[in-house]
Amino acid sequence: MLGVFYAVSEMALAIGRRSGASDASRDRYSLRIIWMVICVAVVGGILTVSFFPAGTLPYRHQFYLLGLLLFVAGVVLRWYSIIHLGRFFTVDVAIAEKHTLIDSGPYRLIRHPSYTGALFAFFGLGLCLGNWLSLLFVTLPILAAFLWRIHVEEDALTDALGEVYVAYARRTKRLIPFAY
Repeated sequence: MLGVFYAVSEMALAIGRRSGASDASRDRYSLRIIWMVICVAVVGGILTVSFFPAGTLPYRHQFYLLGLLLFVAGVVLRWYSIIHLGRFFTVDVAIAEKHTLIDSGPYRLIRHPSYTGALFAFFGLGLCLGNWLSLLFVTLPILAAFLWRIHVEEDALTDALGEVYVAYARRTKRLIPFAY
């Protein structure tokens, strides 16, 4: 059910928030890569529960509740970040006309809070599956895909905004406040 909720919210974004400027896209297939990795990782994580019951987490009910909390918090952070970014948010990496740096709200401490939210949601989903192998199967590939996306996005923003973005990158972290 959690996965369905997340997928529907992301499909709504994909339909409504494309840049519309395919010639200006700097995406480098990162959106497609993320979606392919998410699909494979989530299906693989679900199948892992059945095929590797020895990986079942102790205190499964408590881990499920923690996972549910992280999932909801992640989705809330992601949507708050997207709403705060406003017209500059697109699902594909593209620089808008008169693009400016947003460094307030959740962007005050981290450069990619919507990705932090998505990663929290997937980590929570992995915990809800109740199997440590599933948790790894879901989170590690998705983390790698998002790190590639961050690289692509930061290249585009650096090219477009120059020293303004470089200075912002020096004073903020990518995904975790004060850490990374």
